[in-house]
Amino acid sequence: MIKQLVYVLFTLTLFLTSVQAQDAVNQFDKNKKRHGLWTKNYYQTDQKRYEGVFEHGKEVDTFKYYTLSAGKSVLSAVKVFNETDSIAKVSFYASNKKVISEGQMNGKRFMGKWIFYHKNSSKKMIEEYYNDAGLLSGERFVYYPNGVLAELAHYKDGKLDGEAKWYSEKNTLLRHTIYKKDKLHGQAYYYNADNQLTSEGVYEQNQKKGIWKYYKDGKLTKTVDHTNQKVISKKP
Repeated sequence: MIKQLVYVLFTLTLFLTSVQAQDAVNQFDKNKKRHGLWTKNYYQTDQKRYEGVFEHGKEVDTFKYYTLSAGKSVLSAVKVFNETDSIAKVSFYASNKKVISEGQMNGKRFMGKWIFYHKNSSKKMIEEYYNDAGLLSGERFVYYPNGVLAELAHYKDGKLDGEAKWYSEKNTLLRHTIYKKDKLHGQAYYYNADNQLTSEGVYEQNQKKGIWKYYKDGKLTKTVDHTNQKVISKKP
């Protein structure tokens, strides 16, 4: 009889503990704000969508987000929040748990420095910067898998603005242009893989204007006035 009573009490204790644990999740404070540990599953599944802790309606500490892959939850992002504002440190993940990119977000907006990585690699592919409005701003770098710089461009309020340079995997300059509000505007130079100049001239609002010079094997072969598309000189 005593053994049966002990067993019943033990079972009841486990049940109450389980109920209390469940009650401790997805709770609201007296002001109807989310408070404590929250976790949600994808609709009509037992697969997790996200989990994290709220402090009177505000996300704090680490939140994990999941995507469905073959019907199973796979970690897709981790956001680490602080207690003072809505800015979070963020890492996005591929299904193989490799980091795709990382930086900071304010709500849904990217901000500050962001780094993107080559597929299945820890090697940097892109380094770019965002202003407080979530728009690309300042220098943006693109790298080949071997670490050589592929592109350097300047942005302002989300648009190309300023110098832009492209390089080969052997670190040879291929193109040097100027942009203004996302359009080619200013002096431009183009080179071949041997770093020989192939053409040069001026753009205005994405259109070639004025005198352009064209080269082959380092020698001038043609001159064109692109204002009226007239060939001024041409050599065989």
